[in-house]
Amino acid sequence: MHEAALNFINLDLINILYLFIVGFIGGLVSGFIGSGGAFVLTPAMMSLGVPGLVAVASNMCHKFPKALIGAIKRAKYGQVDVKLGIIMGISAEAGVLYGAHIQENIKKAFGDAGSNLYVSAAFVLVLALVGGFVLLDAWKTYRSGNTDAEEKATKLAKWIQSINIPGTMVYFKSLNAKVSVLFTIPLGFATGMLAATIAVGGFVGVPSMIYVLGAPSLMASATELVIAFVMGLGGSFKYALSGLVDIRLAMIILAGSLFGIQLGAIGTTYVKPFMIKLVMGAIMVIVLFSRALMIPVYLSQLNLIQPLTEGAVKSLKAVSFVIMAFALLIGAFIILRAIWQGLKAEREVVSRAKEALGHGKI
Repeated sequence: MHEAALNFINLDLINILYLFIVGFIGGLVSGFIGSGGAFVLTPAMMSLGVPGLVAVASNMCHKFPKALIGAIKRAKYGQVDVKLGIIMGISAEAGVLYGAHIQENIKKAFGDAGSNLYVSAAFVLVLALVGGFVLLDAWKTYRSGNTDAEEKATKLAKWIQSINIPGTMVYFKSLNAKVSVLFTIPLGFATGMLAATIAVGGFVGVPSMIYVLGAPSLMASATELVIAFVMGLGGSFKYALSGLVDIRLAMIILAGSLFGIQLGAIGTTYVKPFMIKLVMGAIMVIVLFSRALMIPVYLSQLNLIQPLTEGAVKSLKAVSFVIMAFALLIGAFIILRAIWQGLKAEREVVSRAKEALGHGKI
């Protein structure tokens, strides 16, 4: 048996259905917030016993065709800055290749438990920082009662837009300003590095475009799909060469997510920008607890802490799974509710217009 085959789990009907539903919800979230949805998909696969590195690699493989479809869909609404996406995508590709190299070295040195610990610890750290910041920002906007106000660039973004470095300045429509590509390189590299680590580059990509470069959240979340396509293509090839992509998982999740991403993209046209931040932050924080519960299990497997009993391991895995499922359902509920309310409001406007026309008021 090929060594890589040992990384792959057996798939029965229940697992296939589970992965399809997870793929659908992941796609829904992805189309709505611009991130690849892998921050729920990677833990979902790991909860079935898929090694962390295989989950990351398979996720990346499913993501790039889905990201392309999502980007095309949202480009129709004028939400994509293709130039910014490609420029950041190129430096993100370098980050992916470097991050994949680190991942493979960890797996060789410490096995699946070491790889799982690395992926989970990275999840917890990034989810806490980015999720907490985005959620706080969305809450402040909501509390201010100024949810309809046009988003303003941060002081940092204004400062970056004011710096002129000859020979490096490029105009980006999402920023409505010229910015030096030198500022986009570290942001893109960090996005790719994180994508190779936990299959989620959007945690860095989307907030960095909003808060560092000054892009509106709708355009940042849509442009991230272009970056995800560029780096996912190269990352999948790199991991596939090492026999770490389980194409079965990738295709099942992709099948479910292609339905979800279309619906999620439609949802962005009916919501206020702060709602995208709210959904993103809420799901991140809930998934954080799901992954944090698994860290003692991996530490125990590596003999870094007192070994856990079999019952304790089972309990931690079960609670982690339930919390993650809750995060999926919460995200799906918020997005579908936003779409429903948007459609309802649109129908009411059309109905009132027809009524006024019928009474000769127009």
